[in-house]
Amino acid sequence: MKYTLEIKEEAVLDIKEAYLYYEERKIGLGNRFLDTLEIYLERVQQYPEHYQIRRKPYREAFIKDFPYLIIYEIEGNKVIVYAVFNTWRNPNKKPVKK
Repeated sequence: MKYTLEIKEEAVLDIKEAYLYYEERKIGLGNRFLDTLEIYLERVQQYPEHYQIRRKPYREAFIKDFPYLIIYEIEGNKVIVYAVFNTWRNPNKKPVKK
């Protein structure tokens, strides 16, 4: 099955925040984060069932080299990304769909 990828506004804000944080630390590191994230978003889109369900119905894909999770769910042929969550945060603050 071919899946479409939808990235919610909250996740876009998470991505921008992470990019700015890493760019402030070292020029080019923000771009490296974005490149790595793009690879993982493509994997999530191509193989969404590969990653485990952590809190029903949400799945989490851990991003290697950066302390972030892609939090998403599968609805039909659509993969919906709700957050790119910094794992250094309190795990109880993981976003949930309302």
